[in-house]
Amino acid sequence: MNIEQFYPIFLNAKKVTIDSRKIEKSDIFFAFSGDNFDAATLAEKAVDLGALAVIIENKEFENSEKNIFYVPSTLEFLQELSVHHRNQLHIPIIGLTGSNGKTTTKELIHAVLSEKFNVQYTFGNLNNHIGVPLTILSIKPEHEMAVIEMGANHQKEIELLCTIARPNYGYITNFGKAHLEGFGGFEGVIKGKSELYDYLKNANQTILINENDPIQFDKTKDYASKITFGKADSDYYFDAFSENNFVGLQYQNQKALSKLTGEYNFTNLCAAASLGLYFRIDFDKIQTAIESYTPTNMRSQVVKKDDKILVLDTYNANPSSMSASLYNFTTFTGSKTIVIGDMLELGDESEKEHKDILLLAQELGFDQIITVGKHFKNVNKSSAAFESTDQLIHYLKDNKIKSENILLKASRGISLEKAIDFI
Repeated sequence: MNIEQFYPIFLNAKKVTIDSRKIEKSDIFFAFSGDNFDAATLAEKAVDLGALAVIIENKEFENSEKNIFYVPSTLEFLQELSVHHRNQLHIPIIGLTGSNGKTTTKELIHAVLSEKFNVQYTFGNLNNHIGVPLTILSIKPEHEMAVIEMGANHQKEIELLCTIARPNYGYITNFGKAHLEGFGGFEGVIKGKSELYDYLKNANQTILINENDPIQFDKTKDYASKITFGKADSDYYFDAFSENNFVGLQYQNQKALSKLTGEYNFTNLCAAASLGLYFRIDFDKIQTAIESYTPTNMRSQVVKKDDKILVLDTYNANPSSMSASLYNFTTFTGSKTIVIGDMLELGDESEKEHKDILLLAQELGFDQIITVGKHFKNVNKSSAAFESTDQLIHYLKDNKIKSENILLKASRGISLEKAIDFI
């Protein structure tokens, strides 16, 4: 089976899935195997559930009469199919990466552009070498645009994802201290994320630039095809404002107040609004999109629980985003407790970065500092240091937090959101 033979089958499919639990009639199932499990054994069951075709990499289970097709690598076939599909598409595709704020910015861009266009975009956090192909393959004839989030934790990953998505426009949210272990330090982060710039320049495509970011400005200063925001002489300029802990932007005489907290989200709003204006969407519609967007993904999410305000930011954490969250939390009115969990994938820099964050938290003068995770435990010698979220929950059952405002911030692996029900 080759791509040209298989593509007509794909065009008749409802969707492509790699999850055997989510197979529906007319789906294509890619059977990805794990270290201890051969997903090809699920091929017949997938057909019984209504799958239009199944791709496997174990020839023993091939059955072409039932559209169960063998390929040497399901991953490579998925990627090659997505590249072939991308070649047939004639719509603008916006590629997005960065150390912090990717998903929120993606969702804001989608919300704004959807005011005028039928826009497909990355679902959830499917932004890797499997997720990007799945998103490309989800683009249907009715879609007029797509927003593709691209994540990476090592060099050359963004380069690969660009060859699959082939973006016409691209934006890097920022360069921060994330995945330092995989990238080999902060300079490695800059180099790895900038692979998006390299692709766009070589393909003569367009870059969206925050001109207040010195790294973005420096890396694109000699490039002609760009959309700029941030400074008074940029293509688009916005003023920031805030109300009731929420951040908003003002364009000329019009304001849009989001449901997001944190000054750092102002830049994310600016990126989405800039693309909206570039694609000739009236600002009143951009305002509607921004004010209607409600974060539900544990990213800068403000929740009222009984008499307390909770700021939930437990999907990701690194030194850059953690510092920004702590500074933002100081602007809240009333007593404040922070519950901060380990920042993962920092490699040799881990002890120093956790110590620096703990020192910053102490300097900012919060009423109570609670840490969760082994890395923080190594540097926090107070009684409010727990090795795991389960230990924290055990503590909270008998020791309720009294502060009016509570921040929860940690890397995803800490599962800090499990403690919410006990606050």
